[in-house]
Amino acid sequence: MREIRLPDNVNRILAQLRAAGHEAYAVGGCVRDSLLGREPDDWDITTSARPEQVKALFSRTVDTGLKHGTVTVLLGGEGYEVTTYRVDGVYSDGRHPDSVTFTADLAEDLCRRDFTINAMAYSPEGGLVDLFGGQQDLETGVVRAVGDPVRRFSEDALRMMRAVRFAAQLGYTVEADTLAAAGELSGTLRKVSPERIRVEMDKLLTSPHPGMFRLLWETGLTRVFLPEWDLCMETPQNNPHHLYSVGEHILHCLEAVRADRILRLTMLFHDIGKPQCRSTDEQGVDHFYGHQEVSAQLTDSRMRALRYDNATRERVVRLVRLHDLKITETPAGVRRAAASLGEELFPLLLEVKAADVAAQSGFQREDKEASLSRIREIYAEVLAKGDCVQLKDLAVNGRDLMEAGIPAGPGLGRILQMLLRDVQEEPGRNERAYLLERALNSHFFNEDAER
Repeated sequence: MREIRLPDNVNRILAQLRAAGHEAYAVGGCVRDSLLGREPDDWDITTSARPEQVKALFSRTVDTGLKHGTVTVLLGGEGYEVTTYRVDGVYSDGRHPDSVTFTADLAEDLCRRDFTINAMAYSPEGGLVDLFGGQQDLETGVVRAVGDPVRRFSEDALRMMRAVRFAAQLGYTVEADTLAAAGELSGTLRKVSPERIRVEMDKLLTSPHPGMFRLLWETGLTRVFLPEWDLCMETPQNNPHHLYSVGEHILHCLEAVRADRILRLTMLFHDIGKPQCRSTDEQGVDHFYGHQEVSAQLTDSRMRALRYDNATRERVVRLVRLHDLKITETPAGVRRAAASLGEELFPLLLEVKAADVAAQSGFQREDKEASLSRIREIYAEVLAKGDCVQLKDLAVNGRDLMEAGIPAGPGLGRILQMLLRDVQEEPGRNERAYLLERALNSHFFNEDAER
């Protein structure tokens, strides 16, 4: 067994509890990660001490969840959750136990936990407590429910997604009975809030193995929170540019793009509108005209339903809408494309396009990759030269134009856009004098036209 080194504050809490005559262990994910040689994100402690006894032993505590036996102990600016051994009652809502009974038996506490790899406890005095083969499952790479998986998933339906998420993060498989139970109870995921589903989905998508999203479909879980995905898995792409169904193509895209949240979400959604747009010509070739806009609309709707923050949703929707944007391989063409997305999203668009190509057939692949390479080179040259790409890069702004005599209003915005297009075509024109003269001439021309 790999040695588990506890942080000083954790050792201090365990020692203080034991000195008062109580059992105490580090438990759960921190033990799992320590055995894997990883640095735990946080340390949870389980103890035979009742919440009021924990509070009496430490000077600074927070009543995190007294009903469920949890007190947060504050040491050195850090918080450590200390929870009393407990036995859970019935889970009527599929998330919280209707009642909690405190116990003095560590085994009773561990047997209520979700997976064997998360049901181990450790203390320097007691050593590793592994009652369900968690260490063996870590060694063989298996995510297995503790005891009866149907019961575990009935207690909290989100555990079905967590099983897949842990497998994706660790590169493990989900044990057969555990996976079968998820398929049997997939419909109960409807009891889980969209926010909790979103968190698990994000963790899976940004894991080292996002292609394991497939298991959510195989178990029927996507029917609950992303029904459009099921249609993608059922939609073929009989087209020279493709060799997979829409869903399989998306899975390969997820694996092909780096583990950035915005990028992975974009790849998940970028073709989700294709099933609605599929048509087949007389030669039997499938086409998906207009799928970019349909995908963007579905993305916006689904991300709203999953309670994504506005900034994330807007970025992903924009990338989905423009993922097939045609970029001319000239400095002017690249400047225009970069302006349409902005300096934050344009580099991400190029990564989206590269992943899209990587998940297609070999048809014209070399040409597609060469085009993307050239666009990257041009963009690097544009940045190096400091060329004007967006309105903020113009040598004049709205205030300059108003001071020159052009009144505020819609016309002012149109003139600024005209100047930007002018400079995107010829960067040398981004000079204050030239732009003011160009703006005034355009303004007076527009006034004559209106009269």
